[in-house]
Amino acid sequence: MNFKRQQREEVSVNMTPLIDIVFLLLIFFMVSTTFTKESHLNLDLPEATAQPSDAPERAIEIVVTAEGNYSINNQALINQQVDSLKRGISHELGERQTAPLVITADSRAPHGAVVRAMDAAGQLGLVNISITTRQSENEN
Repeated sequence: MNFKRQQREEVSVNMTPLIDIVFLLLIFFMVSTTFTKESHLNLDLPEATAQPSDAPERAIEIVVTAEGNYSINNQALINQQVDSLKRGISHELGERQTAPLVITADSRAPHGAVVRAMDAAGQLGLVNISITTRQSENEN
């Protein structure tokens, strides 16, 4: 008997689609990482010192409403001008040269109104300015 030998088909894996996918993934990650470039600010923050003073100064509190209106130590101002702010702060300062200033602004207050209050305080030479916030209710 004369049997013909069957030719075996050579089993091989086609690498072309695999290489294509690898190159596409490589290109995707190269392109997407350039869009996630983060900018970092280098800040030199001051350190807080907790030294109790003998006679604590009475702080001046400026409240900025959501509409951008001001009140200084619970006395409403007639308008939103820098000159009115300066006169109100000067009135509260009295004979003192400097005093701590606390700015409390509504979360919906215009940014310009808060900056205007800080500018008025800076023009009067006040440097001890604090901005109040409230802790989120979600945090523990």
